[in-house]
Amino acid sequence: MKHLSSYHAAFVDYLDNYIKPKDPSTLYEPIQYILKLGGKRLRPILTLMTAEIFDCSPEKAMDAALSVEVFHNFSLVHDDIMDDAPLRRGQTTVHEKWDVNTGILSGDAMLIMAYQLFENYEPHIFLELAKLFSETALQVCEGQQYDVDFEMRDDVTIQEYLRMIEYKTAVLVGAAMKMGAIVAEASEDCKNAIYDFGKNLGIAFQLQDDYLDAFGDPETFGKQIGGDIIENKKTFLYLKALEFSNAADKKQLEHLYSVNPSDNKDKIEAVTSIFESSGSAAAARQEIEMYTQKAFSVLDTVKISEANKEALRSFGNSLMDRTV
Repeated sequence: MKHLSSYHAAFVDYLDNYIKPKDPSTLYEPIQYILKLGGKRLRPILTLMTAEIFDCSPEKAMDAALSVEVFHNFSLVHDDIMDDAPLRRGQTTVHEKWDVNTGILSGDAMLIMAYQLFENYEPHIFLELAKLFSETALQVCEGQQYDVDFEMRDDVTIQEYLRMIEYKTAVLVGAAMKMGAIVAEASEDCKNAIYDFGKNLGIAFQLQDDYLDAFGDPETFGKQIGGDIIENKKTFLYLKALEFSNAADKKQLEHLYSVNPSDNKDKIEAVTSIFESSGSAAAARQEIEMYTQKAFSVLDTVKISEANKEALRSFGNSLMDRTV
C-alpha cells in the first residue's frame, strides 16, 4: 500500500483536471473555489486506499473517490449557510464570498455532479455505488437535521448526540471505504466489515473535531475556535460537562448556553474552563480512544494482509493525534 501522501497527490491531480472553468461561471466558480480550498481529503484517500488493500488499482476507484469528495464539499457549503459560518479551512465560506443563493445553487449542482461520476463504472458496480450513496446521503441529511433540532432542545442525551454524529459524519467515512471495496469487487463480508471500520473511525474523527473546536490551535485548525460554543451546540463536551458538573457550574454552563454576547471571548473561556474542570474534556479524549479501538477490532475480521491492517491502524492513530 502506498504512503498517504501518494494517494493525496494522485487525487489532487485528478481533482484539478476535473474542475475546469465552465459556464455559467457564477455557478461553477464557487464549486471550483470550495474544491480547491484543500482540506485533509480524508474520505477520497480512504476510497483509494481501500481499493488497493483489496488488490485493485486505486486509479479505478478515482471517480468514486471524487464523488465522495464532491458530495462532502456540497454538504459543507450548505452546512456553512445553515450555521452562518464565516470561515471554512481558514478561508471565507462560499455564501460569504458570493451570496446565500449562489451557495445553495452551487451546492445543488455539486450533489448532481457527485452522482454523475458513478456513470463511469460498469452497470453492476454503478448500481451498488449509487444505492450506497443514496442511503448515505439521506442519512447525512438526517444527521444535519438532528443537529439543527438539538439547538432548540435542552434534553439531548449522549446517545442521541452519538447517533447524530454517526449520521452526519461517520456514515460517509464508512461509505467512502465501502466504495473502494465495491470498485475492487471484494466479498460482501469484507465490504461490510470495512464499512464498520470506517464508521467507527468516523465517530472518533467527529468527536476529535468537536474537541479541537474547543481546544484546538486556530492557526492549524482552519475554523473559528469556539464556534460550537458560540452557536450553543450540545456537543459531547457540553453534555458530559452537564453530567459531571456540580450544581453551580451546571447552572453557569446552562446560562452561558442561553446567551449570545456581542463579544464571545469571555463566553468561550468560561465554557472551556468548565469543560476542563468537570472532567468532560478528559471524557471526550477517552471516547475518541474507545471508538478508535472499536474500529481496530473490526480489522481482525477483514481478509487483508497484516501489513495492510497495520497501515490502517497507523492511519487511525494519526487521526487521534491530529491538530487540524
